[in-house]
Amino acid sequence: MPFDKSIKKVMVIGSGPIVIGQAAEFDYAGAQACRVLRDAGVNVVLVNSNPATIMTDKALADEIYLEPLTEETVKRIILKEKPDSLLAGLGGQTGLTIAMQLDKDGFLAENGVRLIGTNAEAIDKAEDRQLFKDTMAEIGEPTIPSDIANDIDTALNIADKIGYPVIVRPAFTLGGAGGGVANNADELKIIAKTGLDLSPITQILVEKYIFGWKEIEFETMRDYAGNVIAVCSMENFDPVGVHTGDSIVVAPALTLSDKEYQMLRSAALNIISALGIVGGCNCQFALNPDSFEYAVIEVNPRVSRSSALASKATGYPIAKITTKIALGYTLDEITNDITGKTCACFEPALDYVVVKLPKWPFDKFAGASRKLGTQMKATGEVMAIGESFEEGIMKAVRGAEISLDTLNAAPISDLDIKERLKIADDRRLFTVFEALKSGISVDEIFEITRIDRFFLYKLLNLVNYEREIEKGINESLYLKGKKLGYTDKALKRISGAESLPTADAAYKMVDTCGAEFDLSLIHI
Repeated sequence: MPFDKSIKKVMVIGSGPIVIGQAAEFDYAGAQACRVLRDAGVNVVLVNSNPATIMTDKALADEIYLEPLTEETVKRIILKEKPDSLLAGLGGQTGLTIAMQLDKDGFLAENGVRLIGTNAEAIDKAEDRQLFKDTMAEIGEPTIPSDIANDIDTALNIADKIGYPVIVRPAFTLGGAGGGVANNADELKIIAKTGLDLSPITQILVEKYIFGWKEIEFETMRDYAGNVIAVCSMENFDPVGVHTGDSIVVAPALTLSDKEYQMLRSAALNIISALGIVGGCNCQFALNPDSFEYAVIEVNPRVSRSSALASKATGYPIAKITTKIALGYTLDEITNDITGKTCACFEPALDYVVVKLPKWPFDKFAGASRKLGTQMKATGEVMAIGESFEEGIMKAVRGAEISLDTLNAAPISDLDIKERLKIADDRRLFTVFEALKSGISVDEIFEITRIDRFFLYKLLNLVNYEREIEKGINESLYLKGKKLGYTDKALKRISGAESLPTADAAYKMVDTCGAEFDLSLIHI
């Protein structure tokens, strides 16, 4: 399908300022979109209240409005600029919600503006909790026992029916805002009120809380013709219950068997097709670690923070491809920029491990609770690439700028270590490492935290290595340490050595194609 030449002037809605739950990932997506639209000769009208973003640079848009991101403001700009199209899926939840409000009250239709990319019906199916649940039931995809509430009394009745604990998920909010886990009626009254207040449609999903299940994500892509691919699989270090934005995330998923991987990949592709999504889409699943039982948690019918991670982890420019699809192209018509030979229908192949580590603002909010749950608290994240999880996590900790170059962090609480393990907070990675060093077994830590044993054994590898070099370091141990992600400074400190063996430095090229193509074809 060629470029739709009826698209002459497109309004792009940005995501606004950096806030808790929303960092700079949507600026990254919006800037890609603006570049694609400008290259296609389309007039770009950008609305974003944040002047510090890249997308508000005059080179990226023809008309730029640094205005509050409200329905009234966007209406006024549409009346002035008269765009024929609106691209809403690249400004996070903010842009999506405003676009849906404009569509629902008939303003877009009255002024001849169409939503390009995913249409309003598909967005509703994904964002409206009842419509989503009904759609999943129609295609036979399992969901967690739940029901919809528009008031507190209904929420309490649902919880009594499905049993506590329950998790509250408001409709049309970003970063899990307004959500949380309630263990009893008193907690539910507070969380339900907050969720209803924050939901633009005053709707919450009250869902059975499945503690200890794995959380798996698939970043998918679909075009108008129905071509659909899985761009990237991702796995949360923490089990269900910690927002994915507050969890350490690895790509690709590392603990799945092939049967589990194919089962969830097929489910993701079925879901994005059934919803009618056009462009990038994020599907989140809960997987029972003791069986093949799984459930769909939610679907984001837009470019999300996971999309930014998946893009950089795989070299597949999700926001760019999403915009090209919105202009009318199909996946087989879009060339892969990395290989210059394949098309966007080819799924990336990762022969490396990507680790994402969240960055929290607790150093600036000393009195704030450090506990993590379904409501995101991180304001950013770092990404590291390694040949193993150990190397990736060590690089990520160094990159997070928290004054650490290993996982040896002093505790910030006087609680017993087993009590600290029970608390899901921003220090949990370091608490787990401390517990392993103190001799607590992998099985016991797993029973407390439900962090998959695979990750715990990987951390134990680091513990055992540090114990090994405390007795002295030779060339073999030095090379092993470098492969595990240790710096020379850390190796000297842990081993007590005054000097280290010498070794030739080596750098690996990331081709994002699993060496399926000749490296001479790669041009970045």
